[in-house]
Amino acid sequence: MENKNLIHTIDSKDVDGVSYSSFFTFVALAVVIGTILGFGFSRLNKKTTITSKAAGDSAKSAGVIDKKTFKDSVEGILREGGIDGEGNFHIERPGGISQNAYLTSSTVDLSVYVGKKVKVWGQTFSGQKAGWLMDVGLVEIEK
Repeated sequence: MENKNLIHTIDSKDVDGVSYSSFFTFVALAVVIGTILGFGFSRLNKKTTITSKAAGDSAKSAGVIDKKTFKDSVEGILREGGIDGEGNFHIERPGGISQNAYLTSSTVDLSVYVGKKVKVWGQTFSGQKAGWLMDVGLVEIEK
């Protein structure tokens, strides 16, 4: 007579010396360790964003502190307007229009600082009309 058991037990066989439970424990442990290490490394490379405010005043400084990306700096009076479509703002510096630095920023709202003496840090790009075109990452009001 044939064995007609529909339910039978699975033997816990070792596959090349490794049991199934040991294999799945190893995989679960590797996933947990990988998650912890990934989270730890992501925190190490995190850029700091700052915004500080004085009572009744606009922000004294704002932006991303990232000296590797934003290594160029310029200071002067921040004014609205670019030059022939390049930049939305510019920094007036001694020496006339030829010394202006034209600015754009996707990180900082520069309109808050118009008319103030500021120092900005950013990354310089080549412009068609602007002698100096910068993407601003950090702005600070000068005293």
